Amino acid sequence: MKKAELRKIALNQRKFLSSSAVSKLSLQLLSHFSKLDFSGVKTIHVFLPIAEKNEPDTFLFIDWLRNNHPDVKIIVPKADFETALMSNYVYSGREDLQKNLYNILEPQKAELHNGDVEMVLVPLLGFDERGYRVGYGKGFYDRFLEGLTTLKVGISFFEPADNIEDVNEHDIQLDLCITPHKVYDFRKSVIK
Repeated sequence: MKKAELRKIALNQRKFLSSSAVSKLSLQLLSHFSKLDFSGVKTIHVFLPIAEKNEPDTFLFIDWLRNNHPDVKIIVPKADFETALMSNYVYSGREDLQKNLYNILEPQKAELHNGDVEMVLVPLLGFDERGYRVGYGKGFYDRFLEGLTTLKVGISFFEPADNIEDVNEHDIQLDLCITPHKVYDFRKSVIK
């Protein structure tokens, strides 16, 4: 399957999710996320959900991290749509967030983070059984992850496609992908 086709299917699937389904699926994702190994994780990048696009509610993950791993620094992205690059800011609470022109919540007064990141939660529309993902097509995360030695964890409401045919050299492979049903581990080329 090509990226454009997978993107279209995933957007259509998401469009028909009710808010209660998004909540239920997000809680199932959190259940798997909470079982990951956080030893050695000092900083984690968490994407903020676009509610209008029925994205997974990562605020559940942030709240869980704050309660269970208060020593882990949570950073969130701010996108520059002219350069297609992202900057990371230390998450200081929902009161610091404001929607940009694309309905993406972004920090306003938070402290810039330029240090290491041990884990990145990666948004996606779909992924395949090899760990390649399809996003909205702007390449923000591929640019951000390029050259980073960090644990890349995809978050998906849906199970993987067999194979994305048009993967290119700029596409970054995930290490793990969490779905409501299981955690896929691509580091060993084995699906759990």
